[in-house]
Amino acid sequence: MTLTSSDSQSHTVDPARVLRLLTAELDARPAQIQAAVDLLDSGATVPFIARYRKEATGGLDDTVLRQLEVRLLYIRELEGRRVAILDAIEGQGKLDDALRAQILEADSKQRLEDLYAPYKPKRRTRAQIAREAGLEPLADALLADPAAVPDSLAAGYLNAEAGFGDARAALNGARDILAERFAEDATLLDTLRTELWNTGRITAKVVEGKETEGANFRDWFDFSEALRTLPSHRILALLRGRQQGILDLRLGLDPEREAETPHPFVARVAGILDLDARFDAHATPRQHWLAEVCRWTWRVKLLTGFETELIGRLRETAEAEAIRVFAANLKDLLLAAPAGPKAVLGLDPGIRTGVKAAAIDATGKLLETATIYPFEPRRDVEGSLRTLAALVARHRIDLVAIGNGTASRETERLVATLRERHPELVFERVVVSEAGASVYSASELAALEFPELDVSLRGAVSIARRLQDPLAELVKIEPKAIGVGQYQHDVNQRELARSLDAVVEDCVNAVGVDVNTASAPLLTRVSGLNQSLARNIVQWREANGAFRNRRALRDVPRFGDKAFEQAAGFLRIPGSDNPLDASAVHPEAYPVVERILRKIGQPAAAVMGNAQSLKGLSPADFTDERFGLPTVRDIFAELEKPGRDPRPEFKTARFKEGIHDIKDLVPGMVLEGVVSNVANFGAFVDIGVHQDGLVHVSALADKFVKDPRDVVRVGQTVQVRVLEVNVARKRIALSMRKDDPEPRHAGGPAGTGAARPGRHAGPRSGRADKPAAAPQGAMAEAFARLRPSKG
Repeated sequence: MTLTSSDSQSHTVDPARVLRLLTAELDARPAQIQAAVDLLDSGATVPFIARYRKEATGGLDDTVLRQLEVRLLYIRELEGRRVAILDAIEGQGKLDDALRAQILEADSKQRLEDLYAPYKPKRRTRAQIAREAGLEPLADALLADPAAVPDSLAAGYLNAEAGFGDARAALNGARDILAERFAEDATLLDTLRTELWNTGRITAKVVEGKETEGANFRDWFDFSEALRTLPSHRILALLRGRQQGILDLRLGLDPEREAETPHPFVARVAGILDLDARFDAHATPRQHWLAEVCRWTWRVKLLTGFETELIGRLRETAEAEAIRVFAANLKDLLLAAPAGPKAVLGLDPGIRTGVKAAAIDATGKLLETATIYPFEPRRDVEGSLRTLAALVARHRIDLVAIGNGTASRETERLVATLRERHPELVFERVVVSEAGASVYSASELAALEFPELDVSLRGAVSIARRLQDPLAELVKIEPKAIGVGQYQHDVNQRELARSLDAVVEDCVNAVGVDVNTASAPLLTRVSGLNQSLARNIVQWREANGAFRNRRALRDVPRFGDKAFEQAAGFLRIPGSDNPLDASAVHPEAYPVVERILRKIGQPAAAVMGNAQSLKGLSPADFTDERFGLPTVRDIFAELEKPGRDPRPEFKTARFKEGIHDIKDLVPGMVLEGVVSNVANFGAFVDIGVHQDGLVHVSALADKFVKDPRDVVRVGQTVQVRVLEVNVARKRIALSMRKDDPEPRHAGGPAGTGAARPGRHAGPRSGRADKPAAAPQGAMAEAFARLRPSKG
């Protein structure tokens, strides 16, 4: 399929332009882009194309293919709009060659709309009313005749019935006509929009009377910063403040430039349009009137529209970055190291409602549940320890997974006591993120899986299973409920869902899925499958037993050739009668493997995992007209290490004994923790005190760090040093630098100073180019960003 897509009768999309735009944006050859587009249009998925169609695309990876997918949609929409605008103007009989050329050269939707503005059907504006009253000749005369005297000329155009009974009213009507005409000038719009973007500032003020209600936004009560330097999290915080009625946002220039007479942009209107306007006392009446038209054009017709457009552009940029960060964090969490097939006891901590316990076997099957009450008000510590000891012994538990929510550290202490009391019980305790566990517990899926189990106990099962295999368990939860993003409720929900779904799909297919043990939600994320096919696979498995080989997948209802092509390479069958079925080698490439096996004279079972057996062979000797060198190299790699898992080795953090609460922290302490979230301004780290600490981006390393994800990832175990603690505001400032000066002990173990990384703290509130007050440094601002985001 080509890149053309158009509903136009008179104009069609130029496929060469679409291809040219995509090629330039993605830094790839036209042939690569065209091949990838053709594959996407044929229904191929990104994981399938990235892994099994490298020859066609020249090796485009999944990251580039995802970018291509997004940009292709935008450019097709752009081209469709271009065609619609050409048809609309031509239908009005106003499409000349010059305008056609401008429209064809427009490289953005905004530029297209600027060019279309004079021809777009309008509601009945003030300018339209003035035109209907016969005032357009007056406007043209005042514009063209240097000798014109406005009041005298206007006397000949009065129209009392239309509301223009005196010269002042007539001149205002003429002003409205010219202002609308000027505001539709594409060159003026483009020039001023660009200049405002480059030199403008956004200013935030608290709405009068909202000071107390909007306390969370107090860092923005008197704030101004250049548009071009605003980071994404700050933009979203400002927009949330406006949406909640706390902040008033305005666009403008530096106060000094705003006070200039004439206003710089009013003067630019006159200059760009080459108007004979003067703004001083020596102006003629006509020059003075034209100056007023320029002021009206800027203040009434242009500035308001630019505010909407540019704040919209800021929002789009910030949302895209927030979604990117969320997606990156989600990927890290999904690809966290699995503990593997071990018996696990999951504990979902709670105080008054008790600690919910669920034991699962090495395959994730639920064995037994219980609820214990070691804390207030019952304080049945001894009974709780007896129950836990019995569960661990009875089910030969290898790992105890403790949710990291309320009462997590207290529950961890209880489990430590269990080990002290029962040294014969050999197990490891691990604190696990419980983000989204409550969402799963109340879901339809959980109800189908555990219809007889209380909702509160389902969370403990989820906690246990996500330690065994985070990916397999987390796919059961809506991605945005996993909670590793910021402002996820403020961004474009359609784009967020699309991006996160793509991440889940890429992660699942990167790891591969055991078709005989995978749940329906996990199978749904496999390339080429959907909910219906995933259910059919599970139902077939339940009715017929385990799949013995990949060929048996064709017996599943509705599992056709296309689905098999897209999915087979990602569906693994350990123990198959064909060892290749447990690998990532696609069935379509089995003939290549057979040639390799014939060459070395050994069966697949003897070769797989035995790199030595492939020594001396060259992948180039096994290529043919269908399978090129990239595919054969992948086959060699898979034979050397079949079913390789891209996830890291399982390891856990050790929280420091005796540190259970924020009040236990002392500046200077060195602790181990787990990265719980990564944002553009730094990383949040769980150090086991019920409140994550923040390592500001300036404190992540002894060198400059542009992107925190270059240093840390969600789920990573890190060593941190406590810089400052603010108990009242629940803020913990941490550092991963090795060259930190001695920390300040502000007020004892839990000082009251604002949490910020000392000398690296930069100004973040008030005027961005002035030093900020001490409590509002970079760290304090980062904490402030986190607080509103939870609302």
